[in-house]
Amino acid sequence: MYLVTVLGNLLIILAIISDSHLHTPMYFFLSNLSFVDTCFTSTTIPKMLGNIQTQSKAITYEGCITQMYFFLVFVELDNFLLGVMAYDRFVAICHPLHYTAIMNPRLCGLLVLVCWILSVLHALLQSLMVLRLSFCRDIEIPHFFCELNQVVQLACFDNLLNDIVMNFALVLLATCPLAGILYSYSKIVFSIRAISSAQGKYKAFSTCASHLSVVSLFYCTGLGVYLSSAVSHSSRSSATASVMYTVVTPMLNPFIYSLRNKDVKRALLRLLGGKV
Repeated sequence: MYLVTVLGNLLIILAIISDSHLHTPMYFFLSNLSFVDTCFTSTTIPKMLGNIQTQSKAITYEGCITQMYFFLVFVELDNFLLGVMAYDRFVAICHPLHYTAIMNPRLCGLLVLVCWILSVLHALLQSLMVLRLSFCRDIEIPHFFCELNQVVQLACFDNLLNDIVMNFALVLLATCPLAGILYSYSKIVFSIRAISSAQGKYKAFSTCASHLSVVSLFYCTGLGVYLSSAVSHSSRSSATASVMYTVVTPMLNPFIYSLRNKDVKRALLRLLGGKV
């Protein structure tokens, strides 16, 4: 599954780079999302595979903090990029005549840069908050990677401040992009309903169907992880939900975009030397 995830996302990136027809804002954001998904899975899965191979589940304190930091960076990048992609579809469908003027290369680059800055700052804040905690020696994390909430709960002393910061950041950084996505799609639905022809409606909806599928998958699995850890005290159920979130979702994203998108499918066939 890890190899499929990496190869699938790398093929999407190479297809977009090699095909000049895909040098548009939508595919620019998609290539960034594929890169982030590759890095996202690479922060946790190789270590887990190594643990299985060596039959050793040990990780150093420094390694744990590093893994947690990069996991937070890339999960937030996923979150923000999906919000940016929703805005791109909103402009394309609701303001088609001004699309090229609004979504110019400078704005696209700036949006991705802001996503990176916010993600890095958030991950840095959470990591520094964990560094202030004291831990006993040889503790056991009931997870297959250093998940922030699980690590904080293992602190020897009071972690109330960490819990407050962690939950506040979760609500703020998760709900803002989600609110933007919901607002964008509410406007998109109204615009599509105003189109008179059935063919025009189908064409408009088909441009955002792949993104909508990825958004649903990302937030549903993320909500599943949150609910499983909040409702159930079983570490096994939380870890199972996290596998869906960290492995299955990034693996399915390339299939969703390639199977539902004729342009990406055509670029992939050309890249692999098939007939177009």
